[in-house]
Amino acid sequence: MSYPVLILGESGAGKSSSLRNLDPIQCLLLQVLPKPLPFPSQGWEKFQNSSGSIFQTDNPETIQKGIESAARLGRDIVIVDDFQYLMANEFMRRSSEKGFDKFTEIGRKAWDTIQTAINLPEPIRVYFLWHVETSQEGKLKAKTIGKMLDEKVTIEGMFSIVLRSFIDPENRAYRFATQSNGFDPVKTPWGMFQESTIENDLSIVERSITSFYGIRND
Repeated sequence: MSYPVLILGESGAGKSSSLRNLDPIQCLLLQVLPKPLPFPSQGWEKFQNSSGSIFQTDNPETIQKGIESAARLGRDIVIVDDFQYLMANEFMRRSSEKGFDKFTEIGRKAWDTIQTAINLPEPIRVYFLWHVETSQEGKLKAKTIGKMLDEKVTIEGMFSIVLRSFIDPENRAYRFATQSNGFDPVKTPWGMFQESTIENDLSIVERSITSFYGIRND
């Protein structure tokens, strides 16, 4: 069984930098937007001939194949960054199209990609790094295109672990929220985290998940 994790946050809130202490040998980073990593990235090389850690594509089917190949490649961790551009890029390419069918197709491809991560038989952790927006009710949510994913699915409901990356205004420290403040969809299993906020470090999240579920990485 796989363990999909949703990491929400504004641009610049520390989502991508949370990868800094992960071992790239364990990881497959699927970059929807090709961009330099925001930390010293020795060891994070572009994927080629089954080696390397970074693969750049905004094709949903290719990303799904990448997620499915993780175990075969010996990777315990998959990161998809920034996932909402999977939808935004296709929308912009198809912006001249009339009608609403494109929104349905874009939403379905995003749903299919998350389903691919959910249905992996191996104990792979799949992290979806995702920008946020504020709903009409004043609540934070995953940023989407069109209404299909909001009205028919509710993205956050597809995950058991939802964290929010933010900057603590008191000391300007980058943090992950592990409990909801009432205006965001943050949630984690009972007892997985002892604190309501932690350092924005995916290696800490990794240790918490593998310990909580008794996952061994041999």
